[in-house]
Amino acid sequence: MGTGMCSRRQKGLLQTGFSLVAVACVGAGVFLYSHLQQKASSAEALALKFKQQQEALSAQLQVVYEHRSRLERSLQKERGEHKKTKEDFLVYKLEAQEALNKEKCCFFFSPVQNQHEDVKKQLLDLQLQHNSLKLEHRKTLETHSQKYTQLQREKESEVTGLQGEHGGELGWKGTVRRRCN
Repeated sequence: MGTGMCSRRQKGLLQTGFSLVAVACVGAGVFLYSHLQQKASSAEALALKFKQQQEALSAQLQVVYEHRSRLERSLQKERGEHKKTKEDFLVYKLEAQEALNKEKCCFFFSPVQNQHEDVKKQLLDLQLQHNSLKLEHRKTLETHSQKYTQLQREKESEVTGLQGEHGGELGWKGTVRRRCN
């Protein structure tokens, strides 16, 4: 048996061994192929499942964003309404306070105000009365002044008339009187 040569029997075994190895390799290849195909299909199924989950989550996220947007708009609207209501309340409170103060003022100062009005009316009446009395006094003063002037003239004319009638008698009586003294 030579080194380079194999016997027939060894050749058959070698062929059978190669065949078995080839069949084993093909079997392993088929097994590996089917296993890889199974893994690929499960990976595709998993990828499809994840894609569907992603799409579902994306849709849910979109709904959440829309809901958030609506809530933010609603919140802004509510804040605006709250601010307006607060301002209206403050205005109402201020008006009510002013009305209450005015009512208190009128309640406490109404008698004083009425008394003030009465005193004003009395003052006007007294001023009118004073003016009319002043006018009457002026007229009376003028009348008396005219009467006085007229009486003065009458007196002077009487004195002059009496001096003219009794001029001689008065002169003689005057000299007699002077001598007696």
